[in-house]
Amino acid sequence: MTVSDPTMRPAEPDRTTELGLAEFATALGQGTISSIDAVAAALDRIEASQPTLNAFRIVRREQALAEAAEADERLAAGERLPLLGVPIAIKDDTDIAGAPTAFGCGGDLPPKTEDAESVRRLRAAGAVIVGKTNTCELGQLPFTSGAAFGHTRNPWDAAHTPGGSSGGSAAAVAAGLVPAALGSDGAGSIRIPTAWTNLVGIKPQRGRVSTWPAAEAFHGLTVNGPLARTVADAALLLDAAAGPHPGDLHTPAPLTVSDAVGRDPGRLRIALSLRIPFTATRTALHPEVAVAVEHIAATLRRLGHSVTVADLHYGIMIGASFLPRSMAGISKVYDKMPGARVDPRTTANVRFGRALNGPALFAARQAEPLLHKRIGSFFRDYDLVLAPTTATPPPRAEEIDGIGVNATNDLITAACPYTWPWNVLGWPAVNVPAGFTDTGLPVGAQLMGTANTEPLLVSVAAQLESELRWDRHRPEPWW
Repeated sequence: MTVSDPTMRPAEPDRTTELGLAEFATALGQGTISSIDAVAAALDRIEASQPTLNAFRIVRREQALAEAAEADERLAAGERLPLLGVPIAIKDDTDIAGAPTAFGCGGDLPPKTEDAESVRRLRAAGAVIVGKTNTCELGQLPFTSGAAFGHTRNPWDAAHTPGGSSGGSAAAVAAGLVPAALGSDGAGSIRIPTAWTNLVGIKPQRGRVSTWPAAEAFHGLTVNGPLARTVADAALLLDAAAGPHPGDLHTPAPLTVSDAVGRDPGRLRIALSLRIPFTATRTALHPEVAVAVEHIAATLRRLGHSVTVADLHYGIMIGASFLPRSMAGISKVYDKMPGARVDPRTTANVRFGRALNGPALFAARQAEPLLHKRIGSFFRDYDLVLAPTTATPPPRAEEIDGIGVNATNDLITAACPYTWPWNVLGWPAVNVPAGFTDTGLPVGAQLMGTANTEPLLVSVAAQLESELRWDRHRPEPWW
């Protein structure tokens, strides 16, 4: 396992690194820690780890300390909110007033004048946002790297990527810089990095967390969601961020996810599907990932569930629906960022997206109800699907460097062919840690349900956590 220079670690251990999101809120409410001390410690960890881990694009030191001081005054006055005074991070595809949203790109980009709706809700819950985490250009890759900021490293082994595109958020949480973070998932961008950093990642139902100022993101593929070490913390952050903006196109009925933690889901019928969705690239499931997912299946059986090998056949139509929406989404976001500097591979995808932004995109959107019906029929016999989150352990970070469009597509598809269908469907899924390879690299498994099944997924994930206790396994400090 590779760690940072030990000389960068503080002389005195910082006990706030051990606190989860809910524990932070409790400690702050009880007065055993102060927000300004907790936020200052988080900012110091970020600063010390930044030259090596490189998780953050923007650090809000001055603003966050001022917000923490205000939170302490509110706490002293008796005010209590779910996240009052707790330091968290957001991904750099999400607007926060006063900072640019670079979305992994270079160039001189103007600061935003308003918070995104998800940030507004996190602030309303009392959270102190310490910074914006790195992401690849326009969220296209399961790597977190770019010419504008370099490579974000995996806290478990610096030679490897933490995944993407929410890799900065995943690295920050896994390394203990913050207790939880918000990310986004348009083709697995929460589930992939949480799988590769031993975290829980929830991809919620489309519209559960607003993407405003976009009425929908990437033509309905992308949703916002939490990354955390435990199911309870992920659920707490999801509940804090959830809720619609009046301009949203997708507004599912509200629900509370935290209530499902510790709730008995009953005996479920779970399909274990290792089949890789159709791709034009040669793909194969890595043996160590297969073993890890089988271990999750065995644990579910031990918990009393029925787990049956039953491959989900996605068909070609779902891939034909994904491509126009993703590529046209890339071009749409890029066209709203004048002055952004991007990699030639991004430029090629922007051109491709513009070509698909017409009849192909229209047909892709029209196909979704048919896909819901087709895939939904599988759930007549099963309550949930268990599948690998990725086909391989995390690749080396530099594998993405200096290769062309075709080689890039081959690389990312071979590593991550499993997650994108649920973005087309807009249904929820949860990544749970599934263990480690022989060389100490984390891998994950995903639980997938139909519309609005976040509580069921969370209750099962919490059952698994109570058995496997993945939250006890943490990388060496990076500061």
